Amino acid sequence: MEKVYVKDLKKYVNQEISFSGFIDSIRDKKWVMFVILRDNTGKVQMTIEKSEEKNQELLELLSNLTVDSTIKVKGKLIENEAVKLGQMEIIPEKIEVTSKAQNLPFDYNNLEGVNLDTRLDYRWLDLRNEKNGLIRQIESTMVMGMREFLYQNDFIEIHTPKLLGAASESGSEVFEVKYFDRKAYLAQSPQFYKQMAIAAGLSKIFEVAPAFRAENSNTNRHATEFTSFDLEFSYIDSYEDVMNLEEDLLIAGLTKVKELYEEKIKEIFKTEVIIPKKPFPRIKLQDLYQELNKRYNYQIPTEDIGDLNAEAEKLTSKYAMEEYGSEFIFITGFAATKRAFYHMRDKNGELQGYDLIWRGTEITTGAQREHRYEEIVKNAKEKGLGEDVKFYLEFFKYGCPPHGGFAIGVDRLTMLLLQIPTIKETQFLFRGPNRLTP
Repeated sequence: MEKVYVKDLKKYVNQEISFSGFIDSIRDKKWVMFVILRDNTGKVQMTIEKSEEKNQELLELLSNLTVDSTIKVKGKLIENEAVKLGQMEIIPEKIEVTSKAQNLPFDYNNLEGVNLDTRLDYRWLDLRNEKNGLIRQIESTMVMGMREFLYQNDFIEIHTPKLLGAASESGSEVFEVKYFDRKAYLAQSPQFYKQMAIAAGLSKIFEVAPAFRAENSNTNRHATEFTSFDLEFSYIDSYEDVMNLEEDLLIAGLTKVKELYEEKIKEIFKTEVIIPKKPFPRIKLQDLYQELNKRYNYQIPTEDIGDLNAEAEKLTSKYAMEEYGSEFIFITGFAATKRAFYHMRDKNGELQGYDLIWRGTEITTGAQREHRYEEIVKNAKEKGLGEDVKFYLEFFKYGCPPHGGFAIGVDRLTMLLLQIPTIKETQFLFRGPNRLTP
């Protein structure tokens, strides 16, 4: 028999089925035993009549089992309007115990008061919580929506190495690892290899993969390993083309989530999936500084001039809602000193890039890239980069089209979408300065 999932049960009414899952609960009544079984798509009731002699062995078997043990049931699926779970129930003929659970360290159905570190220590149990399992499904759907959009627009998915022979961008935020008889580094991003793909003539590429940052940051939105959704594409006229594409990409991902999970998100996360309208508002950084000062009496600290900080990002979202009624806003005009050397600058030295702010948090830094060999060599020298980026500079010696791109942190995007307070709860397994297990 093929594996049957709860979501597909209606196709098998009045048929013999084989169903495997966790024991969610057992209600042992005087005349009948009700067992609720679950898989990752839902729950179904199994009913065992105590008066039937043939059921005595099954009842004895279940009496020695604990909640969260797993079983395989063969039996008949019948309709029963009295059953609240889908008006169906399984009448078992044979039950096989596939694993027996020990007593749980906490009740994952009631996480109130359970320390987050304890939950992360037992993340595989924490993920059995319906809400936490739903986060995984929603994130997967959002990524699927974005992927589908790119495939429909002739993008190619690539897979770049995460072990590098030289520190990418700079050596300050990379993890050093032993690589046989020499040093290697975990990639901060696939940036260099995305641009290599462009130089190779792959006009539109993307990757969804891990990235690593050796930042000793203990904030709600930082992690030392995270999933990055990166893309790069050729033959652009300006960074406006990059912003336009990101608008379409995000709308595609959010629309897919809204189609499948709108009501669940309202019910469980108490928030709405809002599909933004194009174009997203856009403002120059210096104009934004003035608006924040005028409206909220906020002055950017001296050390952050030319960039934004966390407080300014929150106020920027407040401004975007008040002025434009938009949850998204693009900021342009950042200082070149605050951005990577491969961002293009115009003839006046102005950076051709942007940040995208959503719900008080930066979700993207994007830009038109510098594709001219002489210019990118000059920019690298200005930043004090030499041998570390020598291999990368080679990509631009033999012709490279104008191009641009961006990256989105998938875990952070999910956190903001569902209004979850910390990225620790949206990552499948969180990695931070103080956590390397499970």
